[in-house]
Amino acid sequence: MVTHQNRKLTDLKNIGQKLASRLKTININSEKDLQKIGAVEAHKLLKIKYPNETLPVCYYLYSFEGALCDKHWNDIGDKKKRELKEGIG
Repeated sequence: MVTHQNRKLTDLKNIGQKLASRLKTININSEKDLQKIGAVEAHKLLKIKYPNETLPVCYYLYSFEGALCDKHWNDIGDKKKRELKEGIG
């Protein structure tokens, strides 16, 4: 995890306005909030909040992790992607 100041969600890699809006519905409003909860838990909470929607793993889970690592979601590595997918079940 890369440590920065407490940036707005839309200042993080992989987090656009739509994804930031979704995160805010689960009380994740900043980089610090996302760091505190982590990518896996954020994904799980969104699945609970939006039970009838498909949440693409690459768009949500990997994007959250990439945002925390300051990397494009596709650059987090296959091993980390597997760990993340295992984390959400």
